[in-house]
Amino acid sequence: MKKIYSLLALMSLFMLSGCGPYNFTGTGKIDAKTFQVNFFQNNADLIEPGIDRTFTLALQDLIQNQTNLNLVSNSGDLVYEGEIVDYRTTPMTATADQQAAQNRLTIRINVRFTNKNKETDDFEKPFEFYYDFPGTGLPTGATLNTALQAIFERITQDIFNESLAKW
Repeated sequence: MKKIYSLLALMSLFMLSGCGPYNFTGTGKIDAKTFQVNFFQNNADLIEPGIDRTFTLALQDLIQNQTNLNLVSNSGDLVYEGEIVDYRTTPMTATADQQAAQNRLTIRINVRFTNKNKETDDFEKPFEFYYDFPGTGLPTGATLNTALQAIFERITQDIFNESLAKW
């Protein structure tokens, strides 16, 4: 019986040792202790009030929830900054009487990421996602909140993957 317990313990040790430097978010060891997310200004031609603050907070929350980095207001080891460059609604499908049956809200955000400890990780690139909604009107109220949540969830996860998870 002792041999079986010893064998099981040894097998468990080998199986768990392969997961050492990783965590459940997919990041390896992060060579930083702090991060800062500067305010993402809304520079889109069409401006929806408040989305700049909503996005900035969503990115801060995601990084805080998926890492053990500390949020700072300046001199962070990792710095996220940029601007919202596009916010547009376009018709996707039409009805027989030439009216939109479905519309798409698209948001594009330009992000500059700086890693003060590892400059080869730095990048500047746009991230974009969309949300489709019925063509009966423009996104407002609950429809807009749902759209922004879906779009920002995807964009912030893409930014996280690009900057920290390296997927």
